[in-house]
Amino acid sequence: MSAQTSVYTTTEEIKVVIVEDYKLTRVGLRYALNQIENINVVAEAENAEDGIEIIKKEQPDVVLMDLGLPNMNGLEATVKVKEISPKTQVVILTSHDREEEVLASLGSGATAYCLKDIDPKALSDVIKSAAHGACWIDPAVAKLALKLFPKPENIELLSKGSNTDTKAHLTEREQEVLKLLVQGRSNTEIAKELIVSVHTAKAHVCSILQKLCVDDRVQAAVKAIKEGLV
Repeated sequence: MSAQTSVYTTTEEIKVVIVEDYKLTRVGLRYALNQIENINVVAEAENAEDGIEIIKKEQPDVVLMDLGLPNMNGLEATVKVKEISPKTQVVILTSHDREEEVLASLGSGATAYCLKDIDPKALSDVIKSAAHGACWIDPAVAKLALKLFPKPENIELLSKGSNTDTKAHLTEREQEVLKLLVQGRSNTEIAKELIVSVHTAKAHVCSILQKLCVDDRVQAAVKAIKEGLV
C-alpha cells in the first residue's frame, strides 16, 4: 500500500524504539529502518512494561508502538509514554482497522497511525515526519474515522436538537456507558460492569464525546444531566 507523507529532511539522527510482541516483526522493522539514513533503532521491547522502562532511559525521538500488546495494550502504553517522555512521538502500528480501535487511538496522544502493511520506505517517511511533530493517519484508517464522526449537518442537529434527537444518535450500549460515566465510573469500572474489555469501554467513551460534541468526560456528564439524557 502506498502512502503520501510530508517528508522532513534532516541531518540529525532520529532515535527510534520499537515496542512489538512478535519477534519476527521486531527484527524485520529494525533491519528495514536501520537501512534508512538518519534513523537509528536504539532498542526494542516485546511488551509495554519493558518498553516504558527503555523509553525512560533512552528518551527516543519516536516510538513504534504495536496496538495489540499483551497485558498493557498499545493505547494505554502511549498515554504512559507521553507522561514520562512528552517530547517522544508515538507512531501506532496495527494490523486491524476496527472502528473501536480507531476511535480509541484518536484520543491516545499518538502522532501517527499506520497499518502494518505499510511500505517500509513510507514508514520511514512517517517516522521522519512524526519526529518533527507532524501528524499522519494511514489513508485506510482515515477513511474509517471519517465515517465514524458526525457530519457537519448532524453536529448542528446535535447541538440544537431535542433530547430525543440526541439520544437517537447514541446506541443502546453508549447510553449504558453514559449512565455509568455520569456516576463517575472509570473506564476500568465501566468495562467490569458491562463485561467488556477496557479497550472497548474507552472506545465507547470516545464515541460518546464525539456524538455529544464535548471535549471530555466531565462535559459529557454535565450535558447528560442538563439535557436529561440519562
